[in-house]
Amino acid sequence: MIQTQFQKNIQVLRPENRGEFVNSDMKKKFQTKGIIHQTTCPHTPEQNGVSERKNRILLEITRALLIESQVPKSFWPEALVTAVYLINRLPTKILKSKTPLQTLTEYTKPPSVLTLEPRIFGCTVFVHIPKSYRSKIDPCAEKCVLVGYGITQIGYRCYNPKTQHMFTTMNCDFLETESYYASHHSGERECDPLSWLTDVPYGKESGDTPQNEDPHVSATPQEIAPNLISEVSNTHSSPINTTDNPSGQDENMQEHGQEVQENTTHVQEDSEQPPTQEGMSEKYVLPPRANRGVPPKRYSPEKETKNCRYPMANIAKGNLSKEAKAFVSSLYSEEIPSNVEQALKSRRWNDAMEEEMKALTKNNTWEKRVLPPGKKTVGCRWVFTIKYKPDGTIERYKARLVAKGYTQTYGIDYSETFSSVAKINTIRVLCSVAANKGWPLHQFDVKNAFLHGELQEEVYMEAPHGFTDKFGEREVCLLKKSLYGLKQSPRAWFGRFTLAMKNYGFKQSNSDHTLFLKQRDNLITCLIIYVDDMIITGNDKEEITKLKKSLFTEFEMKDLGNLKYFLGIEVLRSKQGIFMNQKKYVLDLLVETGMVDCKPAKTPMTMNQKLSYEEKTNLVDKGRYQRMVGKLIYLSHTRPDIAYAVGVVSRFMHQPQKSHMEAVLRIVRYLKGTAGHGILFKPNGHLETQLYTDADWAGDKNSSRSTAGYFTLVGGNLVTWRSKKQKVVALSSAEAEFRGIARGITEVLWVRKLLTEIGYPPQEPSKVISDNKAAIQISENPVQHDRTKHIEVDRHCIKEKLEAKIITLPFVPSEDQQLADILTKAVNEKSLYHCLGKLNFGNPTIQLEGEC
Repeated sequence: MIQTQFQKNIQVLRPENRGEFVNSDMKKKFQTKGIIHQTTCPHTPEQNGVSERKNRILLEITRALLIESQVPKSFWPEALVTAVYLINRLPTKILKSKTPLQTLTEYTKPPSVLTLEPRIFGCTVFVHIPKSYRSKIDPCAEKCVLVGYGITQIGYRCYNPKTQHMFTTMNCDFLETESYYASHHSGERECDPLSWLTDVPYGKESGDTPQNEDPHVSATPQEIAPNLISEVSNTHSSPINTTDNPSGQDENMQEHGQEVQENTTHVQEDSEQPPTQEGMSEKYVLPPRANRGVPPKRYSPEKETKNCRYPMANIAKGNLSKEAKAFVSSLYSEEIPSNVEQALKSRRWNDAMEEEMKALTKNNTWEKRVLPPGKKTVGCRWVFTIKYKPDGTIERYKARLVAKGYTQTYGIDYSETFSSVAKINTIRVLCSVAANKGWPLHQFDVKNAFLHGELQEEVYMEAPHGFTDKFGEREVCLLKKSLYGLKQSPRAWFGRFTLAMKNYGFKQSNSDHTLFLKQRDNLITCLIIYVDDMIITGNDKEEITKLKKSLFTEFEMKDLGNLKYFLGIEVLRSKQGIFMNQKKYVLDLLVETGMVDCKPAKTPMTMNQKLSYEEKTNLVDKGRYQRMVGKLIYLSHTRPDIAYAVGVVSRFMHQPQKSHMEAVLRIVRYLKGTAGHGILFKPNGHLETQLYTDADWAGDKNSSRSTAGYFTLVGGNLVTWRSKKQKVVALSSAEAEFRGIARGITEVLWVRKLLTEIGYPPQEPSKVISDNKAAIQISENPVQHDRTKHIEVDRHCIKEKLEAKIITLPFVPSEDQQLADILTKAVNEKSLYHCLGKLNFGNPTIQLEGEC
């Protein structure tokens, strides 16, 4: 089994010197397998001290399980198997907080039958009775006792004392606060010797916390990981009525079947009499699996997450023991090798490396050559990563050979560089058009995209590590195709791809060079590429099918189906529209920053907060600050609610102080309560363009410069936004607004140009909505003022677009109708959610009925 399941060879076997281990059959088997057979001397068990000590440990745990659960001694084999099961999955200091299974498997995938959620041995379990074996009025479950875990089946071993039948099942609900045999034989005991270990609830019996009928148990630890993240992000402890339901919190937690549940028994606060011994013996209560005494929550759920049954915001894991946290981590942690030596020990990573080498060889990436005199080689290294599906489960293990481009010299082995990075704004515009026009969204991935690029320079690379035995003594790689890591590789790949698309009859967009368009008979096909990931959409189904076929012929492609996960952004679709968010990214950020247990904030920034540099103030870790702000900047691609706050904290990257770090941490706390929020693109039936623009005046305390922001809408959906400090000091609020209008108009012009290229030129002027009458009057009337005479360039730009009827400048009052207000200052909770609701941003209550 060890050799088959874990790819490990047994080299030496040392059993006791007993007949079952010393016979001709065993000797023959050992010789066939090449195993060294050692035995102990007669009556000298200390020579096999490791196994003898383990036998003692197993016996002690088995004894403890039987005593604690009051299970009869006849079940000692089941308790022993359970002890082995638990020991193999508990982290230990000797193995550096790893479990024995992790150490055995290292990077090898363990058998799927070895992963089940731990349950309390001997607890009461209600086993579901199939409908075919009962009538409508019969009980739907049978009361049994849990005696272990399935070995050859994914399920729990249960015993029915009434029928004396042992079986394995997954259709069961657990009452872990109650020991089956203790509750059935409590009358025989005058005093419970273990009662001092428990928290006994007053008034009512603890328990009655059934799970769902069909709990989800993943087949492997790797599959458990995303489900754990998903459960944590969507669960919270409901308010507890300590009088009526002492275990209410436990009931909610068990309902979702979490790996380690935070079971808490709360004592009735208004009770004056202590519990009697009789009450204690009525139903023996098992101690919870997690640490007791978790304090009650002191904050209410976020208003915008009420539709979520158990929002992540109110989960508290602070009272979990270190062992419990390590145990949960061991269930779903997936280690990535840091070097070739580690990777070669694992069959999965070894196969990934072999797959990469086959792809490189098939593509004729290099030729083996002896390094010419005077030439130098570029180094290379292996990079290992895991590709995940949208739900967080593992898709594949990826090993990539990359060149050490930092050793290249400009003008010798590379010249120009460029990377085909699509604008996220373009992608959002395409999503809005697709939602309004009912276009499909298909996603594709080019395997080893950079290998398709042709190199113009002469580049030599050293032999790949782990495969040097396939090269001669002085042989190196003369690269013919581009390779990941080379400075010119992205440019070479994009040039090759652009040439192919033009041969298919596509034209490169002038609004975004990564967007390719083809019009035919009033039909349109669009393809946008981000390095090696691409999205195809449009209303020309025939051309889309033809394009797919051509691309698969030209390149090695992978069809990812309907758009679901792109650049770390999750995309869901239903009849109500297309929803885009970065929930997984937020959860990863919380884990990385150690903020999983933090109390959520209601707004990204304290109202009217003004950050600045202060003298004689302690600095914080610059590297950590920059990393956190960088992640928040990327997150703002789908989170306009944090655009202003992120823009403010990014002004202090070069010398962050304590107050600046506190502002960053508040943004993270806000994200915890709104992890699932995102943008909804609704099918509104039109493609009109609108712009909301606003600006404060001298809001920056250090420079007295103003902050301007704008929201751009296409077809009633939010597609672009920006919050940015202006480059010059405005002499008045009108000037600040005026400059903000000018910057916003440039965005509107770009959006109109893009829509025209797609085939939907705007028929009406775009509304540029402002709440400053002075700025509007200056724009519409040829007046001269001392405070505006120095901004003639912006004035002429706005005037020109007004006269051409490309834009109009309607006025709206500041309160409630100026949506861009949240991009220029920190507002209160009510104003924030009002504006976000108008922009179709939040935690959607739509029922997803299907995907793209």
